[in-house]
Amino acid sequence: MKRFKFTINGNIYEVEIQNIDGNLAEVEVNGTNYKVEVDKQLQPTKTPRLMRTVSVPSTDVAPSTAKFSSPASPKGTGNIKSPLPGAILDVFVREGDQVKIGQKLILLEAMKMENNIHADKEGKVVTVNARKGDNVMEGDVLLIIGD
Repeated sequence: MKRFKFTINGNIYEVEIQNIDGNLAEVEVNGTNYKVEVDKQLQPTKTPRLMRTVSVPSTDVAPSTAKFSSPASPKGTGNIKSPLPGAILDVFVREGDQVKIGQKLILLEAMKMENNIHADKEGKVVTVNARKGDNVMEGDVLLIIGD
């Protein structure tokens, strides 16, 4: 546990406290073990528990906005946004392509995992903002699907 060096009447004593249980302590003095009874109750030192407060990123300058279309919105138009920050590995559609619900649109690498981004609406691809090799942030509009 703890080591101490005491000098008493010119003699040096190396003391190691090995265990404390209540008011009994096991100590080793210059290689010899002793059980010592202490007058008061000893408490072993406890490691303090650190409590963190909830932190808010200082980079948020705008209020949070929805990252996905709402289920009640018309299914013919809308934006496909990046669910995570990452890198675009492949884009499977081009402007003018017809897409159906569930069709694979983009392959996104995020946190060393490949994530397929599928169409959540039917329609024609109006704009493709993502290119292979692009780095995107969460919420970036990757492509727009129109009627």
